[in-house]
Amino acid sequence: MKTVVVSLVLVATSCAEAEKHLRNIHQLTFGGENAEAYFSGDGKKLCFQSTRDSLGCDQIFTINVDGSDLRMVSSGKGRTTCSFFSPDGSRIVYASTHLGGEACPEPPPRGPAYVWAIYGTFDIFSCAVDGSDLKRLTDAPGYDAEATFSPDGSKIVFTSSRDGDLEIYTMNPDGSDQRRLTHELGYDGGPFFSPDGTRICFRASRPADEEARTKYKGLIDRGLVEPSRLELYVMDADGSDIRQVTADSSANFCPFFHPSGKKLIYASNKNAPDGRNFDLFLIDIETKEEEQITFQPTFDGFPMFSPDGRQLVWASNRFGKQRGETNIFIADWVE
Repeated sequence: MKTVVVSLVLVATSCAEAEKHLRNIHQLTFGGENAEAYFSGDGKKLCFQSTRDSLGCDQIFTINVDGSDLRMVSSGKGRTTCSFFSPDGSRIVYASTHLGGEACPEPPPRGPAYVWAIYGTFDIFSCAVDGSDLKRLTDAPGYDAEATFSPDGSKIVFTSSRDGDLEIYTMNPDGSDQRRLTHELGYDGGPFFSPDGTRICFRASRPADEEARTKYKGLIDRGLVEPSRLELYVMDADGSDIRQVTADSSANFCPFFHPSGKKLIYASNKNAPDGRNFDLFLIDIETKEEEQITFQPTFDGFPMFSPDGRQLVWASNRFGKQRGETNIFIADWVE
């Protein structure tokens, strides 16, 4: 037992020393499955999704960056995902299946390959920060989710399957003027605007041959995506000048722009022999120079820089007391 304890201490110490860009790490949630925590425009609050206590699936919560004032802002009906503050902090957008049924939708079947469920009953909603004044923004058939605001609040970018494939779209904050930006077969999703609002980063799969395309289409028809190979891309805010950033055939996802607008921070399993461990990486969009940020032998993902660039928030399995426990962590960012 003493040997095991000493080993764990050594691992924790070595990881902490390697994570030189992170200082004053604080754990904000304790127990359950908590993920996709994103800052408010003033950097004082976070919104995130959580399955905890008696909840059967994810609901949307807000919390102060010091871990106080935890509140559920979604209705508790259906499944929710991908919340994001408007830049002025007055509203939150998120996706919910509650119009398709108050119960949690069935999870995807377990099989030899890991898959994400793309529930067709997901629509995007907007609410006040306390959860009131709920307004539906999308009503197209199929999956609508993964919505985030532009820095000036004039646009929302999101992912939709309305045209038979998972593509990226933009709309106005009231749901009007919905426009498609991507057009290539494969999953395009997880979009975020750059700090100046001129570009969008996203993750994408690109089935390379007919067999892969047939498999992808078959999964989409069943409301599923197999995210084993995702690369990162950037494009102009109007959908032009799409450029690939990563090219390592790993599961690269949840990119977010560095405050400079010149780099992306993201999660990847590229260094995991079994593909199960995800760490955070920082990559220069132009030079492709890359640096590993986290080194825990568990999952680290969904990173976001605070609006002033001084902090980083992310989700991690580190220090979990039970298998599968995921919590929200925040740290000062050291450049």
